Amino acid sequence: MAKTGFSEELNVPKMKTHRGAAKRFKRRKSGVIGRGKSTVTHNLASKSSKRKMHLRKSTAVHKSDQNRVRRLLPN
Repeated sequence: MAKTGFSEELNVPKMKTHRGAAKRFKRRKSGVIGRGKSTVTHNLASKSSKRKMHLRKSTAVHKSDQNRVRRLLPN
């Protein structure tokens, strides 16, 4: 075959990253997707120090939501 300068492959559109999801979720080395905990930004006076301390830590996205979040983060 003669080279025409065009790719012989199908031109499939690139997947775009969902920017809102990219700011909220991070993929860990193990492949699990991490997220921050909720309810930590307001009404802090009514929460105990221990509760606020634990809310600062990140956690993993639930197993049932992993595939949905992965579709938003193709890379």
